[in-house]
Amino acid sequence: MKVQVLGCSYHQTSIAIREQLAFNPEQACCALEKFQIDFPGVEAVLLSTCNRTELYTATENESEPSREQLAQFLADFHGLANTPILEHLYYHLDREAVGHLFTVASSLDSMVVGEPQILSQVKQAYATATDRGTAGPLTHAVFQAALHVARRIAAETSIQQRRVSIPSVAVVDFAQQIFERFDDKKTLVIGAGEMAEETLRYLRDEGAGDVTVVNRSAERATELAQAWRGRALAWDRLFDGLAAADLVISTTGAEEPVVTLEQFQRIEATRHQRPLFILDLAVPRDFDPAIGSRPGVYLYSIDDLRQACERNRQHRNRELPAAQRIVEQETARFMADLHHRLTAPVIQQLRAGWDRPKDEELKRLFNKLPELDDRSREEIRRSFERLVNKLLHPPLESLRHESRQGTPSGLLEALARLFQLKD
Repeated sequence: MKVQVLGCSYHQTSIAIREQLAFNPEQACCALEKFQIDFPGVEAVLLSTCNRTELYTATENESEPSREQLAQFLADFHGLANTPILEHLYYHLDREAVGHLFTVASSLDSMVVGEPQILSQVKQAYATATDRGTAGPLTHAVFQAALHVARRIAAETSIQQRRVSIPSVAVVDFAQQIFERFDDKKTLVIGAGEMAEETLRYLRDEGAGDVTVVNRSAERATELAQAWRGRALAWDRLFDGLAAADLVISTTGAEEPVVTLEQFQRIEATRHQRPLFILDLAVPRDFDPAIGSRPGVYLYSIDDLRQACERNRQHRNRELPAAQRIVEQETARFMADLHHRLTAPVIQQLRAGWDRPKDEELKRLFNKLPELDDRSREEIRRSFERLVNKLLHPPLESLRHESRQGTPSGLLEALARLFQLKD
């Protein structure tokens, strides 16, 4: 048995190399089909995200494919035949490979520990391999176990319950304390930065749908508004949008406040003290900090959010050891189960091989001694059983010990040769 993973991630590989080794969904399907041709009978799952590319393989043949062959496969597929990529890749075998997958699926290896996206990406990679026929008994077992580990960590630790990105903290830790629901709220986006877009994604996940974009560039405002099925508003109508808004995300690059206290007070009466949640993600700030003291206004700067992110990150770090213990427990359990499945056929064949001559000798003996009564026959039969069990005990105990240690393959091969067991 051989389970292995070859890959690269943000930990030690530059984005320039990761880009060259990345697979889009269509490429991943083509790569799996090519892998099946190049390595018939070898199971494979390909995981490719913005932060990692990993090729998982499993086979009963311990000699193939090698680490170098897997690296060559990745290089050839991406036309990097003359580029030495092996030095940029990490490699894990058997127990280490299984533990690595469990760690990845549980988001313990992610750039943002606890982020939920990686689990869905692992599921998708596994589903693609299943659809393409490159997943098999071993990969089914290890990937289903990885999903179980991820669910267990989510249930038994709070590592996924504390947000650590600024947009997620803004929506989950702050906005949800003010608004019970978002589907009836109006969102105003001032500027068109990446942080605003990411925050919009979290708001959309919570049900927000009424989006208005204001930007000095009308073209960019229209582009962002169309992407979010919202509407663009001319820059000179900023305060009309502010008067109607329930949530504001502001990320302009202005050097002076876009909204001063005096300007806000002019529209304040039209709002009738409706709650207003403002995320000022700009540096320098777009909103005069004094606006935060007005009735019904909840104003948070990027520094406020960073402090919350850091508190959440420290809490996650405290939960990390518990999550890692679960990975270690489940890895040990999985490997023990896997080795048990490998040794069970050998144990069955050994017993069957010794039971046949035992039964034959008992039959011959009973035919020679027809005067034996049933009680005597049963006592003799039990004696033969005990003898066989005692003779089998040393090799079977050695096999179980090697299985618990995770290295039964050498002994399995020796027993197969010694007792002429079938493959």
